[in-house]
Amino acid sequence: MNNNSKVLALKYRPQTFKDLIGQKTIAETIINSIKIDKAPNAYLFTGIRGVGKTTLARIVAKALNCKNSIEQISEQDLCESCDCMAIANSNHIDVLEMDAASKTGVDDVRDLIEFSRYGPTSAKYKIFIIDEVHMLSKQAFNALLKTLEEPPPHVMFLMATTDPKKLPITVLSRCLQFNLKNIPPEIIVTHLSEILGQESPAISFEENALWQIGRAAAGSMRDALSLTDQAISYCDGEVTDEGVKGMLGTIDQMDIFRLVEALISQDAPAAMSHIRDMAAFAPDYAGVLSDLLSTLHRIAVAQLVPDSLDNSQGDEALVRAAAEGLHPDDVQLFYQICLTGSRDLSLSPDPREGFEMVVLRMLAFREASGLPPDDREQPGGAGTED
Repeated sequence: MNNNSKVLALKYRPQTFKDLIGQKTIAETIINSIKIDKAPNAYLFTGIRGVGKTTLARIVAKALNCKNSIEQISEQDLCESCDCMAIANSNHIDVLEMDAASKTGVDDVRDLIEFSRYGPTSAKYKIFIIDEVHMLSKQAFNALLKTLEEPPPHVMFLMATTDPKKLPITVLSRCLQFNLKNIPPEIIVTHLSEILGQESPAISFEENALWQIGRAAAGSMRDALSLTDQAISYCDGEVTDEGVKGMLGTIDQMDIFRLVEALISQDAPAAMSHIRDMAAFAPDYAGVLSDLLSTLHRIAVAQLVPDSLDNSQGDEALVRAAAEGLHPDDVQLFYQICLTGSRDLSLSPDPREGFEMVVLRMLAFREASGLPPDDREQPGGAGTED
C-alpha cells in the first residue's frame, strides 16, 4: 500500500517511545525498568479506546527484543537492522499477537501456553500480546493463571484492555499495570497540526476546526485522527471550521458563547435565535447543557481563581471576556439552574422545549435578582453608593 494512501491513524502510529503522545511518565517508567533489567513477565495496559495500549505493547516488545541498546527505542528512530522492523510489521516469529475478542475460549489459551514452552527462535524473549484481554472466558483465565504465576524466564505477556474491572483479581495481581491517560484536547490539537503540516502537500486547516475535533475525540488520539481523515474528505482536501461543524453535526464552543453573550446582555430574542440556529444541527440537548455547565464552571474559575484558568479547551480568551460581563452571583445561579435542568430534561415533553425553558429561567431569575450587574459589589470591591 502506498504510504500516502494510508489512513492517518496507521501512517502516524508511534513506533518508538519518543513518538508516544501524552504518556511520558509511563514510557519513562518502562524504559527504566528495562534498563536495569527489572522488567516483569506480565504487563497490563489499560485505558479508553485509542490512547495507545496496543501500540505501547508493540513498542515494549521491540524494546525487550532489540539487539541494539534500549536507547535505540527510547530516544532514536526505529531500528532497521534487527528484529524491530519485523515486530512493527506484526510478522516476527517470536512475537505472537492474539485478539481475545475473537479467541475467547480455553482451547485458544491452551495453544498459547503450549507454544510458550518452547524457547524463542531468534529473539531474546517469546512475547505474547493479548488485546482486549478482558474478553477471555473464565475457563481461559484459569488456564492462563498458572503460566502467569510461574512463567518461563523467556516468556513475556503484554496485555491490553479497556475494562480491567472484568479481569480476575488473581490475574491483576500478577501484572504490572499501567493506566494510559486520556489525551487532553490541547495535546490532540498540537499533534494534529503537526501531522497536517507533515503531509505532502501540507493540508490547510483552521485552528478552531482542530479544537472541535480534539473535543469530539474525548481523549482518544485514534478517534481524533479518524475524524481528521473524515474532515479532509468532507471539506475537499482541507480542514475548515464550518466543514467540521457540519460533519460532526454538532454545535461548537462559539454557539455556547453566543448563548452566554445573550445571557450577559439579557437579550431573550437573541438567546431564542441562537437556540433556533442550534436546532438545525439536531443536537443532543443534554450534551449542550453539559457544555454550558462546563463553560460556566470555567467562567467561575476565571473570576475567583484567575491564575488557575488554562487554555485546555481553546477558549481562554472567550472565558475571560465572559467573566468580565457576568457577576459571580449570576454565574453561580446559572450553574445551579443548568444543573437542575440537566436532571429534569428527560421529563420534558420535548428536549428542545426543556432546554429553552432552562435558558428562559436563567434570564427570568437574573432579571428578578435585583440590582443590575454594574451596581452589585464585585468580589474584593465596593458597590455603588446610594
